[in-house]
Amino acid sequence: MKVSRVALVLGVVLALPFGSAVAQADPPPAPVFTGGQAQPVFDPADVLREDVWVTAPVDSDHDGRDDLVHAQVVRPRATLQGMKVPVVYQASPYFAGGNDVANHNVDTELNVPAEGPRVPTRRVGPQAPIGWSYQDYFTARGFAVVYGESLGTGSSTGCPTTGDVNETAGARSVVDWLNGRAPARDAAGAPVTAGWSTGRTGMMGVSYNGTLPNAVASTGVEGLETIVPIAAISSWYDYYRNAGAVVAAGGYQGEDADVLAEYVYTRADRQVCRPVIDGLTAAQDRVTGDYSPFWDVRNYRNDVSKVHASVLAVHGLNDWNVKTDQVATWYEALKAHGVEHKIWLHQFGHNDPLSLRRDVWLQTLNKWMSHYLYGVDNGIQNEPKATIQREDKSWTDEADWPAPGTTGVKVYPWPGGKAKGTLDTHNPVPGRPTVETLSDDAGKTIEQLVDAASSGNRLLYATPAARLPLRLSGTARADLELSFDRPAANVTVVLADRAPDGTSHVISRGWVDPQNRTSPAVTTPVTPGTPYRIGVDLMPKDYVLAAGHRLEFLLASSDHDYTLRPAPGAGLALDLTRTSVTLPVTGGRAALSAAFPAR
Repeated sequence: MKVSRVALVLGVVLALPFGSAVAQADPPPAPVFTGGQAQPVFDPADVLREDVWVTAPVDSDHDGRDDLVHAQVVRPRATLQGMKVPVVYQASPYFAGGNDVANHNVDTELNVPAEGPRVPTRRVGPQAPIGWSYQDYFTARGFAVVYGESLGTGSSTGCPTTGDVNETAGARSVVDWLNGRAPARDAAGAPVTAGWSTGRTGMMGVSYNGTLPNAVASTGVEGLETIVPIAAISSWYDYYRNAGAVVAAGGYQGEDADVLAEYVYTRADRQVCRPVIDGLTAAQDRVTGDYSPFWDVRNYRNDVSKVHASVLAVHGLNDWNVKTDQVATWYEALKAHGVEHKIWLHQFGHNDPLSLRRDVWLQTLNKWMSHYLYGVDNGIQNEPKATIQREDKSWTDEADWPAPGTTGVKVYPWPGGKAKGTLDTHNPVPGRPTVETLSDDAGKTIEQLVDAASSGNRLLYATPAARLPLRLSGTARADLELSFDRPAANVTVVLADRAPDGTSHVISRGWVDPQNRTSPAVTTPVTPGTPYRIGVDLMPKDYVLAAGHRLEFLLASSDHDYTLRPAPGAGLALDLTRTSVTLPVTGGRAALSAAFPAR
């Protein structure tokens, strides 16, 4: 006779002595939160490390098969006891190192426009452990850490394509796998699921590893709850170009999208991606520098409306590799679309704040991840939106950034720029055109031109010494009336700080190709001798000009460290009567007038 399972269980219960309870399994381990922060209650050495290959819905190497993303999972062993954990996920093209690759030659003339499938080798088997300075911190507090190798790198298949939709899809596929929407297999080919994961994922990283979180968030993928992009790109065009000008990342003159792809191309098969990388070289266009479909698909700002993950952005105010326009433009767009946001700005360059303010940073990061990945109600989302390091290395928390109360105020260069003219804080140059000229010399650095007592290669204008400190917060802009004696030239503008002892510091700079004066996407020929209205946005900054210091504005043609470097000689003529510089002054006109009273 068949006996139902319910009846058997009931019989066992009835057979127990009165007052006894049914034996139950121990509840699974759980994280502990104190003060809104996850506590280190797990042994970071007691973890499971697994290698999986996630199927991405792209075929970037054109072998007729979907690409595979190699991911390495590091999770607390407590997940074997039923504990489910969220994931801190770092995607990167750098885990397998890089190749020795030559950059493009930048000592070249500028463009004058004319009128009018192989099967890849798939590396499987034991993989070298991938590490991260945050791994033990997170695993000790009940988070898993997952590393994903970008397409075409390490043990992933596919091809590196420097920021396009294939790369984004590859990084996204790991989030889909963690949420049960993408398949994965182990080295033996057996299916692997992420049943130990809650699916709630936060992406985080520095530089390229911080750019991929921006990219994946711009797809709106479900399960990606937050991102922490540090020194990250939001538009690849603005990394390698600026308003039509071919502009380098600081310290990497001649690098471009194809060079970076070649650098990270570390998968085992060293030939399958050659056509893909050659295609990058052809499409990136180092001739005109125009914004094009190639760059448009690498512009994550286009899809900011899809972002629902919260964003904790971090950037160095003196980062000239990934420049500050990358975070400023992205951050403003996120705010405009109602994305929960916070920003850290520090006085260093291409740095992780872990090396700058370790304890406070980790407390902030812990509360951020605890809130968005574990749902802890710790109020982090209601704290001041901006944390800013000042020039003296002190830190301040503010309502948001740029600083509330900041407005654009115009200042005006007056004659004398070959030596040093006046930068008037109240009045434009009146009357008929007043023209000053310079001759290009790309062999001189901007710093040399700023400090030259006089020069025919730049025009320089200075305010009086400031009577009070003056804060600039946001983006300065130069509106110029320029003519040229050649059909092609670079245009570079600079703001600098001159201390009472005569030393200088470059605050910000910006560049433009005058052939792109109407649009970054359109090359329009320049007719020598014809005046043109040309606007140049400088890199966004937050900077306090100290009392006693002077603010200086410099106009040059080529920038030795950033632009292409043609032979010397191109001439520029600036009409001062139709030129102004708009400064983002906290406190507006009143603050500017207090620092520089009218004479």
